[in-house]
Amino acid sequence: MKKNGKSSAMQSVGDILTKFNPLEDKYISREFQAYGYYLAESLNDLKHRGIYMKLAKTMPRALLEKALSYVKDAKVKRKGALFMWKLKELGAWPKKEKVEQKRKKMKDIPF
Repeated sequence: MKKNGKSSAMQSVGDILTKFNPLEDKYISREFQAYGYYLAESLNDLKHRGIYMKLAKTMPRALLEKALSYVKDAKVKRKGALFMWKLKELGAWPKKEKVEQKRKKMKDIPF
């Protein structure tokens, strides 16, 4: 299935590297950057492509794929925001409650 002349299926690394032009593709020099750019394109959020590249570098790919598959079918204006929300729901980051409770448990030692 194609949208706007682009394939919606995941491209292989070899395909990405054969199409790579260093003069035009300033943002892609590693595989995780290509995946981050793919995420940004899929979510129609090229403005924040750096965030998606950072996520592709640091987060497990399976987690990102789950969130992306959830968001692709949604009919919303801000797919990037929904993607981040879904990552939070999947447990990508620790919840604030747990962090705040740990801080409260740690008390100063009176001298």
